[in-house]
Amino acid sequence: MSIIFRYLIRQIMISMVAVSGILLLVFMSGRFLKYLDSAAQGSISAGVLLEIMAFRFPGFLELILPLGLFIGILLAYGRMYLESEMTVLSACGVSDKALLGKTLLGSLPVMIIVGAMSLYVSPWGMNQVQEILNEQRKATEFEMLAPGRFQDFSSGGRVTYTEALSEDKRQLQGVFIAEYAPDGRGLTIITADSGSQLIDPETGSRFLILENGGRFEGAAGQLNYNVIDFEAYGLKIEGGEAGTKQREEGASTWSLMQSDRLEDRALLHWRFSLPLIVPIVTLLAVRLSRVNPRQGRFFHLLPAMLVYITYLGLLIVARDWLAAGKVPEWLGMLWVHALFLGFGLWLQFGPAWLYRRRLIRDGGCSCAKLTGM
Repeated sequence: MSIIFRYLIRQIMISMVAVSGILLLVFMSGRFLKYLDSAAQGSISAGVLLEIMAFRFPGFLELILPLGLFIGILLAYGRMYLESEMTVLSACGVSDKALLGKTLLGSLPVMIIVGAMSLYVSPWGMNQVQEILNEQRKATEFEMLAPGRFQDFSSGGRVTYTEALSEDKRQLQGVFIAEYAPDGRGLTIITADSGSQLIDPETGSRFLILENGGRFEGAAGQLNYNVIDFEAYGLKIEGGEAGTKQREEGASTWSLMQSDRLEDRALLHWRFSLPLIVPIVTLLAVRLSRVNPRQGRFFHLLPAMLVYITYLGLLIVARDWLAAGKVPEWLGMLWVHALFLGFGLWLQFGPAWLYRRRLIRDGGCSCAKLTGM
């Protein structure tokens, strides 16, 4: 039986790792593109992108692993049904209950990993991401520059361009700066052949020293422009203030347990719900993986995925209801888990129970007829 157990778990894990890897690649690529767009706009530095994605990895993993396990069981057991391996196992004495028990035992490490990610690792990672983003808010425009690109700073109030930038970001070549007046009626354009950063040792203030350029100031549609040619021109570089914003997802589980806010309690229930998904979807997948060889290998995937999507969708609805105070906290999201647990138990044992009742009923009818005769 240990050989059969290892074989079943190996088949499931191979499929789960493959599916989870593909899903991680898709979801993380989408998120990476969003961060890359922010870096292109100058909101964050390109140097912190990989660091942010590394800290976001546990948050993706806690959501993808249950789905990967669900699809992995469907694919692995579905193939075994098609190739009559399940028939051979049944002939060797592996009952449906034994198959379910071995699969649930094999899913236990996945449940532990998802629980650790959901309760501890993922909140820590989100907190690290928020600290990085808060630090980015206090970075100066000079540090966010990228060569060969027009970058919008100050919420559209200033556009900066440089043809080349040294690796230490202290020397610029071919500088263009366009800045609108606070009332929007005037425009100042500064061009320079080169520029460098200067730090005042006494105050710590930063200045951009532009060399060999011109300054044009005026309003569009008017001829009274002020034009100044300069050999050196200094601009003070204003740094942003460090952000202090902390997203709820970055709050520790312990702090959520101490909080009385409905939103925090809903998030706490959500974190505990993620590991509970694993055994329930395992129960569902074992039964839904049964397929008729004439139906095809992927025939059962569509209804199974609809069940999973409904399960996850109801959990999201339950979280919103709990945050809005529409359901009591003692009920929380348990009603969703109980609903699908009952559905899974019915799929697994309901048909056999109905069959036994029909046999008992038919047997009783037969005995009554014989007695009447």
